[in-house]
Amino acid sequence: MARREPQKPVRLLIVDDSALMRKLLTDLLRLSPDIEVVGAARNGSEALELADALAPDVVTLDIEMPGMSGLEVLPLLLKAHPIPVIMISALTQEGAEVTLSALELGAVDFLPKPDRYQVAQLKASNDLLISKVLSAARSRVRSATPPSPAGVAPRSREASSPVHDVSGTRCILLGISTGGPQALGQVLPALVPPIPPILIVQHMPANFTCVFAERLNRQCAVPVKEAEHGDVVVPNAILIAPGGRHLTLSGTPLQPRVALTDGPPVSGHKPSVDMLFLSGARVFQSDAVAIMMTGMGRDGVEGCHKILEVGGSTFGQDEQTSVVYGMNKAAFQEGAIQTQFALQDLPALVRKIARGG
Repeated sequence: MARREPQKPVRLLIVDDSALMRKLLTDLLRLSPDIEVVGAARNGSEALELADALAPDVVTLDIEMPGMSGLEVLPLLLKAHPIPVIMISALTQEGAEVTLSALELGAVDFLPKPDRYQVAQLKASNDLLISKVLSAARSRVRSATPPSPAGVAPRSREASSPVHDVSGTRCILLGISTGGPQALGQVLPALVPPIPPILIVQHMPANFTCVFAERLNRQCAVPVKEAEHGDVVVPNAILIAPGGRHLTLSGTPLQPRVALTDGPPVSGHKPSVDMLFLSGARVFQSDAVAIMMTGMGRDGVEGCHKILEVGGSTFGQDEQTSVVYGMNKAAFQEGAIQTQFALQDLPALVRKIARGG
């Protein structure tokens, strides 16, 4: 048997105006033999120069920096070097807004930036930090979609006068992670009524899911909101699981409701795609439709198997249009995905499901 050649370490450039953060990230990431920190930049200008000189595989980019902000550096960096960029973001509502803009501009992922009292917390989650960098190195950098400015008026919404002529009682359950904000921002605005109810688990912290739902609501022709406990699940509306809580379904296919619960992470996440899918299979049985999209890990695989077991349908985003072909790959390889689709074909797929196809 031929011996497998060892893979080269991922070459990482760290960009942060804080000397403490540069040292902390460097020390933590150097614990992995699969990562080589090749440089650390103090500001945007230095980041662009070092990217030219060092040709890194991945860049971590601070958002708040003197001179050029991370949001200003990002498009310049991606234009010169289309490499994966991970944003370092404050876990605040303002931080969420800017981070989501960065993801729409082409960043592949983000990490929370701790304050000086949370350094121990970042050290404790070092495995996640390392896995995000390694996953970013395997990801695809997608063309940017312009961030939608705050306050943009929504397009005309047929759903404001509810349209309920959707075939049967189907419900679409969608799981997505890394690469999700940009992907959903591209395709959800193309959905128009009538569509079945759509419930989404996007792996994201609490402050981020609320802001993400509000941004999508401004762009979409159907209402989008962060789910609340007791929400009625109705056609022509999209609900997004809040970060830090599990979203499950209860009731019957004719009167389904949202239940939000605390508890430990499931399949490594909270909210968990598996929790949504398993409860959807229980409530909707053969009318449950699972859609697995871009993201690392395998959250949602067990749920897809369950939906198939009860006679439901499962679809997975294909490798070519995924930023990270991970969750959807695992489900497809294990036989839990019936059909794969390209990202741009998702609106047509939803229309087909709405017609009972």
